[in-house]
Amino acid sequence: MTDTAEQPTTAREISHVIVRFAGDSGDGMQLTGDRFTNASALFGNDLATLPDFPAEIRAPAGTLAGVSAFQVQISDHDITTPGDAPSVLIAMNPAALKSDLHRLEAGGTIIVNEDTFEDRNLAKAGYGESPLDDGSLDGYTLLKVPMTSLTKEVCNDLGVKARDADRSKNFFALGLVSWMYSRPLETTLDWIQEKFAGKDLVIAANEAALKAGHAFGETAELGEMRFVIKPAKLEPGTYTNINGNTALSWGLVAASQQANLPLFLGSYPITPASDILHELSKHKNFGIRTLQAEDEIAAVGAALGASYGGHIGVTTTSGPGVALKGETIGLAVSLELPLVIIDIQRGGPSTGLPTKTEASDLMMAMYGRHGESPLPIVAAYSPTNCFDVAIEAVRIAITYRTPVILLSDGYLANGSEPWRLPSVDSLPDIRVDLATETNHVGADGEPEFWPYLRDDNLARPWAVPGTPDLMHRVGGIEKQDGTGNISYDPDNHQLMTDIREARIAKIADTIPDVEVLGDVDAELCIVGWGSTWGAITSAVERMRAAGQKVAQIHLTHLNPFPKNLGDELRRFDRVLVPEMNTGQLTRLLRAEFLVDAQAIAKVMGQPFTAGELVTRIQEATND
Repeated sequence: MTDTAEQPTTAREISHVIVRFAGDSGDGMQLTGDRFTNASALFGNDLATLPDFPAEIRAPAGTLAGVSAFQVQISDHDITTPGDAPSVLIAMNPAALKSDLHRLEAGGTIIVNEDTFEDRNLAKAGYGESPLDDGSLDGYTLLKVPMTSLTKEVCNDLGVKARDADRSKNFFALGLVSWMYSRPLETTLDWIQEKFAGKDLVIAANEAALKAGHAFGETAELGEMRFVIKPAKLEPGTYTNINGNTALSWGLVAASQQANLPLFLGSYPITPASDILHELSKHKNFGIRTLQAEDEIAAVGAALGASYGGHIGVTTTSGPGVALKGETIGLAVSLELPLVIIDIQRGGPSTGLPTKTEASDLMMAMYGRHGESPLPIVAAYSPTNCFDVAIEAVRIAITYRTPVILLSDGYLANGSEPWRLPSVDSLPDIRVDLATETNHVGADGEPEFWPYLRDDNLARPWAVPGTPDLMHRVGGIEKQDGTGNISYDPDNHQLMTDIREARIAKIADTIPDVEVLGDVDAELCIVGWGSTWGAITSAVERMRAAGQKVAQIHLTHLNPFPKNLGDELRRFDRVLVPEMNTGQLTRLLRAEFLVDAQAIAKVMGQPFTAGELVTRIQEATND
């Protein structure tokens, strides 16, 4: 076996690289990118990824609609984005080249599987003649590799059929790129053994293809294309590579442990939220209960029922599912029970762009229910931050007896980065007391339980059904404050409406003040929320490095806002808000604080890049 752990002296040291794998949806590009990412994480690099799935599940093979891509930036320093433009594009067929060539940096490297550039595939991709021969790629470094035929050749002696060997060509590409960037093969070889255990021919074919790709790099006189990226200087600790949905799932498990309450997930599968259901179902040992319901309405109903029974009720979905859950969320507002609604946002409306990212559900989270039904909203800003925000959402829900909407998006859900595992001692204690005793003395002098007597947070007691002497009534009809009896009294309805709003407002007492980063004396402030954090942070760093003064604020709590947000915003002459919608947070800031916030909007199914933001900020400030 090739000793890939040794770093050759001929490898040139570079600080970072952006690699994009692209091919047909059946070419295994997500797996290839994930394995390259995992090897880089274990090597110690900092990294950020951008999986880019085709919108059609079964688009015709070889067409532009069927292209699947995976972009990763690996570096020897701290990074916050998967990069603006890839340095290297691995194109497994003509459609992948045509679809993604415009993303490649000027003078970048193109590695193609030249076996696929035959007339039929060229026609499917819309090429009149092969771009490998017409001079259109002269401005790039082009490496033509017969990946399919070489993979079949090394698999031939193993007894693997040609059709089955063709499925391993992605491992050939992975082996070649691993050689180029001095990635060890051992971790991938171990993964192949574990992933395909019991399928000896599959293991043999994948291992042979991986080693053949690595050997091709060594024997094809590509020495000038060999690089090494040293490990990043990260804080000491135990790290793992994690995506947003997994981090969010682990955060829910941690919240359940820290609250000392069982957690129940009621969910209906929907892209891109389904992985949370898959992950949480693995953790029954922590008392996690999961239900794959027959529809979105049943899922949230089951979660709310679990909350009534003393569990942390959670439901996961994406935009269209939030709409279906709206009536039950309103019921949770009326019942004043904890419920966590996790919305992994995607392009809309309706089915929209189910595999593409967007952050356009903020107004729906704020107002997407009938009646006056306020609830808190929190938003994650990075894949690893999903862990912390999950705990915060549970804390708010159980402390204030309220449904909470947690916003993530497809970019965070599927993107990954290294995460230093926190110590258990560092996690917040979020335990709350369930009601166990009567809390009122009736007119006859006998003890009673009033379900709407409130604590200092205006939260009502949480009484589990079956607790002796604590029988009480729940339902969607308005209740009388204190007793919980049905009430149609106008003054009581006004009072209950005011209390529900005041209870949400009090949450601001326990959330941190907003922090202004960058140049606090700048005239310009960039305000963001959600997954725009990485691109904004990188853009602000570039602008400051170029000598421009600029400040940055990023919001996790979107309702209520941090108490000092208005005062901080009014200090700046100009406030720009990049967001992946048409300006939803911008409207809220203008309405709440009367500041002249201006949106930098993007609704293209793709996240911002740092370079794009720098350009658009400069355009906005020069008008």
